[in-house]
Amino acid sequence: MNIKWRIAQYLELFWWKRYLHNKTKADYLKWKKQYWENLFKKLENDVVVQHSDKVIDFGCGPAGCFVLLSQNKVIAVDPLIDKYQHSLSHFAKQDYLNTTFVASTIEAFNVNEQADVVLCMNAINHVNDIDCAMDVVCAAVKSGGSLVISIDAHNYSFLKWLFRLLPGDMLHPHQYNLAEYTSMIESRDIRVLNTIKLTKGFVFDYYVVVGERR
Repeated sequence: MNIKWRIAQYLELFWWKRYLHNKTKADYLKWKKQYWENLFKKLENDVVVQHSDKVIDFGCGPAGCFVLLSQNKVIAVDPLIDKYQHSLSHFAKQDYLNTTFVASTIEAFNVNEQADVVLCMNAINHVNDIDCAMDVVCAAVKSGGSLVISIDAHNYSFLKWLFRLLPGDMLHPHQYNLAEYTSMIESRDIRVLNTIKLTKGFVFDYYVVVGERR
């Protein structure tokens, strides 16, 4: 694993510790459930999660969709999940009985059974090998199933090129624009249904891309 990815993982855990430092567990989880409710409402024209759906959440972090989808069978995958358990009082595996937590990189995850809904939120540009990770994420979607993936997409070619050369964004080892991300997805037999801009920025815009397995 390359040094940029290792630094990014260290900084990710550091970011969570600092971010949650002055937040109570109850208030934070209430806010996070509302976040997921609002997100799924924005996606409801393209994907609706039924209680019977199996869900895989890649790069789940300490407050992935499992905080809301308590009636679903959820597999939550994150290489830092054990560190979150030991370092963050806001996260405890035992609070989520319907969720199976897997301490794994996306690239190393073994897709034994495909899912109705696969999420990869703010994680794909944190991985070590993005081509391998995209293979795994897309392969996890069953036929007719849904993929929901969020990305920070570059707005300017020059800044994308510059960020690739310099450590301008160490939390995100990979730098691409929206067209490049959607091309990666569609080349893996996923039809992109919609791209929704959640946040507008100068360097990056933050998008959710919704796709369906052909």
